[in-house]
Formats: sequence, C-alpha cells, structure tokens
Amino acid sequence: MEIEEMRVMAGPNMWAEPHKLVVVKTTATEITETDLEWYFEKAEIYLNKDINVVGIPDDDPQLAFATLLAIMAASLQDCSSHLYCKGIRHGRYVYTVFEYEEEEMGILAAHKTIEIINQLIEGHSCSFKEARQEFKLLKEQFYPGPSTFSIIEAAQRRNIPIRNIAGGKFVMMGHGKYQKRIEASICETTSNISVEIAGNKDTTKHILSEAMVPVPTGMCVQNLEELMNVVEKIKYPLVTKPLDGNQGKGITTNITNYELLVKGFNHAQMYSRKVVVEKFVEGNDYRFLVIGYKLIAAAQRIPACVKGNGIYTIGELIHQINDDPRRGQGHENMLTKIKVDVAMIEFLASSGLTLESIPALGQRVYLKPTANLSTGGTAIDVTDEVHDENRLLAERVAKLIGLNICGIDIMAPVVKTPLTENGGVVLEVNAAPGLRMHIAPSQGKPRNVGDPILELMFPEGSQARIPIVAVTGTNGKTTSTRLMAHITAQQGYHVGFTCTDGIYVNNIQIYKGDCSGAKSAAVVLNDPTVDFAVLECARGGLIRSGLAFDFCDVAIVTNVASDHLGLKDIDTLEDLARVKAVVPKSVHADGYAILNASDELVYKMKDELHCKVALFDLHYTERLARHCAAGGIAAYLDDLKSIVIADGEQKTRVENVMNIPLTMGGKAEFMIENILGVVLATYVKGFDMKKVVASLCEFLPEQVPGRINLFKVNDVNIMIDYVHNPHGFMALGKMLDTIQAIKTGIITGVGDRRDDDIIEVGRIAARIYDKIIIRMDNEERDKTPEQIAGLIVQGLQEVKPKVTYHIIPDSNIALRFAIDQALPGEYVVFSAEKPEETIAYIQELRNHYNQAFISRTG
Repeated sequence: MEIEEMRVMAGPNMWAEPHKLVVVKTTATEITETDLEWYFEKAEIYLNKDINVVGIPDDDPQLAFATLLAIMAASLQDCSSHLYCKGIRHGRYVYTVFEYEEEEMGILAAHKTIEIINQLIEGHSCSFKEARQEFKLLKEQFYPGPSTFSIIEAAQRRNIPIRNIAGGKFVMMGHGKYQKRIEASICETTSNISVEIAGNKDTTKHILSEAMVPVPTGMCVQNLEELMNVVEKIKYPLVTKPLDGNQGKGITTNITNYELLVKGFNHAQMYSRKVVVEKFVEGNDYRFLVIGYKLIAAAQRIPACVKGNGIYTIGELIHQINDDPRRGQGHENMLTKIKVDVAMIEFLASSGLTLESIPALGQRVYLKPTANLSTGGTAIDVTDEVHDENRLLAERVAKLIGLNICGIDIMAPVVKTPLTENGGVVLEVNAAPGLRMHIAPSQGKPRNVGDPILELMFPEGSQARIPIVAVTGTNGKTTSTRLMAHITAQQGYHVGFTCTDGIYVNNIQIYKGDCSGAKSAAVVLNDPTVDFAVLECARGGLIRSGLAFDFCDVAIVTNVASDHLGLKDIDTLEDLARVKAVVPKSVHADGYAILNASDELVYKMKDELHCKVALFDLHYTERLARHCAAGGIAAYLDDLKSIVIADGEQKTRVENVMNIPLTMGGKAEFMIENILGVVLATYVKGFDMKKVVASLCEFLPEQVPGRINLFKVNDVNIMIDYVHNPHGFMALGKMLDTIQAIKTGIITGVGDRRDDDIIEVGRIAARIYDKIIIRMDNEERDKTPEQIAGLIVQGLQEVKPKVTYHIIPDSNIALRFAIDQALPGEYVVFSAEKPEETIAYIQELRNHYNQAFISRTG
C-alpha cells in the first residue's frame, strides 16, 4: 500500500473544523469486509493495547480502514489521543484525515502508519508502542519547548494568530504591522545589548557590584598563571564556570584544592576560552523570574539527587526516578531525565561514591553540582515567600542589566529575609530564562508566566490583527481583489494583496505568478509594512492547503460555475461550492459574508454561516427584499443603473455604473456584479463612501490586466480578456451582444478540463463570434493540441455546422492574422492565458503598423 496523495491543511478547510489536518489518499481502494477483519485481527495483536479503536464504522469497510489509519496516525503523535481522526468519504474516494500539532510530525505519522500497515501485510511483527516511543523522542526536535509553548498558549487565549517562521527558529504572533516575534522567552522588546551583557558573567557582576548589589567575589581568567593569582586573592572554596555558559554547563562548585581547581578550569574552558573563578557561597539555589521589570515568580532549585532506602544502588535509584512520566528527554516534558555521564561519575567520586553505592535510608545523594532543570533538577515554588526587599532587589537588578525578561540566580540560606542580612548573593542574570520550573514546579503553586510575557508585546486592548478581505468564486475574483485593494489604498491603508497575477505590497508587485493560495497569502500577512490584506482564494489553494488565516473580516463570493471539474475529486458544482464555502465560513461572528444572491449555490451558503451576511444582485429581487426587511444589507442597481445600498429600510445611492470605467458604459454586467460585491465590502468596513465613489470612477480596466482591456491597432479594436470557462464566455458574450460590429474570437481550451467543458466553449463561441481562430496555450496539460482543437471544432459545428474557422496554434501569429484580415472598426477578442505578454505584443504590433503607415505616407 502507498500514499497516492497527501495534503496538509494549515487553516480553515473543506474537511473538518480542526484547521491543522493531514489528508491522505492511499492506493487501498478495494478493502473488503474480509480484508478488514484480517487487519483488525493483526491490529488486535500489535496495536489494540496502544490505540483506542472506538468509533470505527462497521458498515463501510473502506471507511473503517481509513478511520483505523487515522486513529493510528493521530495516536503516534499524542498519547492522550485527543486529536481529530476520521475516515471521510469524498466523491469516489475515501480519505484518511487526522489532526496534527506540528506539521512535520503529522507528515511523519502518515508515512509511519503506512509503513506499519505494510509490515502487517507482509507478515512481519511490529511494535506500535516502539513506534510511538520513537515519535516521543522526535517531539523536542519539532515541538516548541515549555517556555515557548506557555507564551503560545497565552496568545491562543487572546485569539492572537501564531505561526512559525525561519524554519521554526522563531514564532511570529500577530499579522502585518502588528506582528511580534519571540525566540524561547526572548521577545522583540528585549534589548540585544542587555542580552550580550547578561551573556558575559564578568561584565554582569561588575555592573551589579558597582550598584552595591551583593555578588560573590571573583575574577575572569584565561590561563593557569592567572588562576594562581585568583587563589591567592580569594582563597578556597571556589567555583569555576565558563564566562558565557548556560544551563549549568561547565560549572564546578565547592573546589577546595589546586588539583580540583585546574580540573574545573579545564572543564569550563571546554565551553568558553575565558573562565570565571569566584568564591563558593553556601546556601540554597533560587531562580527569580522578572518580566516587565516586575518579579513574577521565584523557585528554589534542587540539583538532581536520589534518596536512599538502604536497598537499592544509586544507579537503580536513578532508573526509578527516570521512570517518572513527568520526566522526558531534553525539554519534551516538565522534568528532564537524569543523564548518567562521566561528569556525574566524577562528581560522585569526589564524595567517595559510585553508581553501585547503596545510600542509607533517608540519605540524600546529589548527582550534579548545579540545580538546572536541564540536568535533571527539580523546583519548589517560593514566590509567596519572597521578602519585599528581595523582590525590589530583583526588579532593580533587571533594570540595571536592562533585561525586561530575565532569570536571576540567587544563592542564599532563605528568601524570606533580605539578602543584605542573610549573606545571600546574586550569582548571575540570564536572558531567555527557562520557564518550566515556574509553569509546573515539582512542589508548590504553578505560576502563569506566559501571560505577562505576552502582555509586554500586546498590552491588553492592543491590536494583533489587520483587517482581511478574502475573495473567492469561479470568475471575477482577480478583478474584485484588485478593485478592493485600490479602493482600500485610497482610504489611507498600506495594502497587501494576492491574486492570479502575483503578490503586491503597497501597489508594488513583489512576486509574479499565480498567487491565489495560502503560501502567497502568508507572505502578505507576514509583511510588517501591511495594515490591510485583500486575498484572492482560488479553489486550487483551498484544496491543497486550506486558508492561510484562521478567520477574516469580510469574504466576497462572486459565483460558482463549471470550471476545473473532474480535478482533485471535485466532480460536481456542489463539490466546488463546498470548496468555495470554506472562505465565507472563515468570517468571524461580527464580520460579513458578501454573497451573490443571483447564484443559487452561493446564495445557499448563507444557511451554514455563523457570521453576518450581505447580498448583492443586479436587481432588487424578492431575496434581497426579504433580507433587508429582516435588517440585512444588500446592494443592487435601480432602474437608472445606479448602485444602491439597502441597509434595512435605509437606502443609499452610491454611483451610476455608466460613470464607472470597469463596466464598459454599463454594458459589462459581470463587471457590475464584481463591483457590487466590492462596494458592499467597503460599506460594511465603514469606508468613506465619497472616497469609494472617487476610486470607482478612476479605476480603469487596464489596472486589471486581461479583464476586458481595450486597444486600437490599425483601426481594429482589440479586446483582451482572461475568459477561459463556459460561464465566463457566456458573460462576455452577453456584453459583446451590445456591440454592433463584426467580431472575431481567438479562443482556446484548457487541456486539464473535461471534454464537455471544452466542447461547450466551442458552442458558446459559435454563438458569439462571426469569425473564429483557434489557438493553443503554451501548456496543453492533459490533452494534445489536436485533441483540444478537435473538441472546440465539435462544439462550433454543433451550433454552426458550416462554420468557418482557422487553427493557428501560435498566439502571436493568430493575433497578427486576425488584425490583418479585419475590417476597420471590427472587434478582435483574444482569450489570453497570459494577458501581460499579449498586451506587450499588442504594443509591438502598434509600433509595427505605425511604422508601416509612415512608410506608406512618407
């Protein structure tokens, strides 16, 4: 069995409510009841104890099998099995659909599940438990650590959008100009200079010492000669640690002789060329967490240790501790497993112990010199015990170093009394402090430390999201998107928009190509110069990965018509409508879905929405009347061809469409529909309607390349339009019917469309045009040029049996031929796949004919 197709959903999608889904289609399409019984028999042997198989349907073998795969894939990622997992029948196929927490893990889970099933098919034994353990070890590689996750959870509670950037190195929160980034517990407002200061333990100590903060006496050394000078000045016991170390690495404590001192010095130099040597201070190890220059939490850290019972060896006691489910590898759990290494063995030896030693009943044996959680230590919350003077001291230390988020390490007998009285000292100040000990201490009260960090970036009431207008439908999306972006920019916003032509930021094209999917939308949402996004959402991107955003403010649905049917298991108009409906379903409760009420499938979408709805139609129909009577908003044309917005009983006349260039003097009804949807969007967003009207009247068809762009070459009218499907051809034909002139159509078919769709293009062209030229796209896709031409000719001849046509595959040659054969005033209508290239060629032709005219008259 193999994976035939895999789709990774990152946002709202057509499959299920969870946004993060892996959707898999396998080659196992003919699973019978007998096959299923065999799989379940094997699954009971190898899997049943490790996964929950409740909820698998028993009346559809293929669906049951897909559900089993989904349960396995979800369970591989998460032992609590809370993730969504289901087999879903879609059209002719059954898909395995399951939720992921981290994308890489979800993809790996899909592949691993198929691998396990194939092992069963081939008769090999397998251990699902081992596979899940393998995934558990991968968590630290792909999942955010506890510190980052606590801030992410805080953002989720505030409904702030979150995404990984730079390969997961950073987490970005918010959209556009409101975005903020974090790395572990460092946020954007953390000073880089202060991080550098904290990273240099000697510099930190000097700054604190000069400010009369109690610190241990010490010096920074680079060689053994300097080391001897320290001993003479400070005397034993001593501590050695790397100048810029972290997580307790390279530290040796309670050094009492020169041999141990040299050993500690060499150990520290493994991490840093310069080594800090300072007086060893007796006491308990405390970590104070300061956020926004306020003490938020404090914990007493206990080094990794075991407690003897007079029976088990130290090694056996370590094994028992590591069996605690709260302990994991690295940062995967709230506590870290204790690692047995050379450093531990040497540390035990300094006390005359080995791993085989049996501690007496109640005897505590420390295994590490430092109390870091990353080396297996534990923590006790002492926040409520901290004396007010110590609280103020910690906050002062943070300000002295300039770190708005920091962990301050303190050695003191207790924190209930001032350090200035009990002999306690500040050991060091840490940027990017670990938060685990405060989030889930081994003892004491857990502290919410994520919210205060988030508050630094997003104070309560501040913005984190930019407005998003999403546009979908079969035809008219790009025009609507470009027009909406233009009007929005005239309102004073810095607009980013995506469409089939490219990605635009502040009206500058930053990328050229078909950019109507989630990846392109994310570019706009991640751009710090953007404060308003207008995003075209085409079917391809919706099917491939869903939406790039969790919700939007406004969704415009232009229409649902026959196009791309038969691709990606979208076989019917109802299937296509279900895909397009993802966009209006993503509108938040106070936002608006703007629907074309004249399109039955679009109008029906309102029944499944949980947001406000506004409708548009060319006429004030019964649907619009009922909607407005119920207090709804609608847009339509009155008898004078003026756009009217009806807000309940209140009606506002916007502008006559004859004055809006896009409508071709009111002839292009499909353009009027696009405009109505956009006008409604501007109205519900509270735009200045006078500026909206001015923007409508200045926006020219040329600003949307390939959408009824008009040119004159050699006294022939050239119209360029992107039209490529039957619905679009019919709409264009309706407009062309109003033009009294001979019309030549240069048409083509798209190779990956159904035969019937290409034939229908021929039928419609035969009704619209007086003369027809069939050209070819640069990419024929699934059909040969001969096949495409044959289907178009079949459609032409069904309507006009004796139709005259020319087949000229090259687009430029076809256009030149049409102009040369045309009479003055004739219209040549070119259906362009790449409008900008065609427009550029028209300019060349203009120059050519102008030169020819000069030559004749010169």
